[in-house]
Amino acid sequence: MKNDDRFFKYVRNFLMIYLPKSKCYSENTVKAYRDTINLLRLYIEEKEHLSFTKITFDILNHLLISEFLDWLQCCRKCSISTRNHRLAALKSLFKYAAQEDPSLMMTYMELSKIPLKRTPVPAIPYMSEKALSALLQKPSDNTTRGIRDKFFMIFMYDTGARIQEILDLRLKDLHLNDSVPCVYLTGKGQKTRAVPLLKKTVKHLELYMKHFHPIETHINEDFLFFTVIKGNIGKMSPDNVASFLKRYGASARLDCAEVPEKVFPHLFRHTRAMHLYQMGMPLSYIKDFLGHTSVNTTNIYASADVSMLKAALEKANTRDDVPKEVSVWQDNEDLLLHLCGLK
Repeated sequence: MKNDDRFFKYVRNFLMIYLPKSKCYSENTVKAYRDTINLLRLYIEEKEHLSFTKITFDILNHLLISEFLDWLQCCRKCSISTRNHRLAALKSLFKYAAQEDPSLMMTYMELSKIPLKRTPVPAIPYMSEKALSALLQKPSDNTTRGIRDKFFMIFMYDTGARIQEILDLRLKDLHLNDSVPCVYLTGKGQKTRAVPLLKKTVKHLELYMKHFHPIETHINEDFLFFTVIKGNIGKMSPDNVASFLKRYGASARLDCAEVPEKVFPHLFRHTRAMHLYQMGMPLSYIKDFLGHTSVNTTNIYASADVSMLKAALEKANTRDDVPKEVSVWQDNEDLLLHLCGLK
């Protein structure tokens, strides 16, 4: 009987051709899919005592995949969210295989019956203006590293960018001489968006550039943020950013109790979005600013801010001679249902 090598064939094409070339997924996204398949391989080797060469679509049935997901959650202590991401990745692989080989359609249909686990929607973490201010005061203005770290945090907040979008920035992505100074960010799915830069942000940027990118050494392809290790210049890593954020966060918390226990890059993105929403910016604008593909993703900020709901209710009870303002729930059915206890 001929060996069934379809699994290896489709895994290879899925990871090396379909995801990066047909779907144009980023390296990080492809890595997430690869990690899922590797974890499945390790589970089968550990629990089923089958080597990678013995894996076929026939053994990857509903029961085995369900047990794999339970193993992730119970033995590897993965969150429900991570479990669901792994399941979604496997469903994508099986769907691709079924499209390439119709005889695998039943295998895909069986897997597609495995439901995602429901998980409580976590509260969106963000910093108050007081906490943000305390954090930004920690880097020293008298050292080049302090200037870099402070500008990095300001830039993360003002642009609302994802950490990888910032680390991938090159000097050519800065357009300071346009009628509206802006930076071009490349996000998920290689989608590029222009984010305007405020005057105060540009001033901080100019100070940073003076120390780290003198005009006489400007090369458009240089990374905006970089590190020098043993004389070699390279792109700054997420670990480097996480390290100085943790240090400044711990220090700022001693001065301001409102600084969160954990200060991490995405916290600045959440904070910027919440502050914009609190200032009255429409969710549709925040969606474009953050680079979300759907306003449904942005709606998390509308349901997260209890203080705005309280303020709106208080305004609704003011005297008749006070000009009425538009309610925050106007034209927002989801938020109105939430307030009425129907969701």
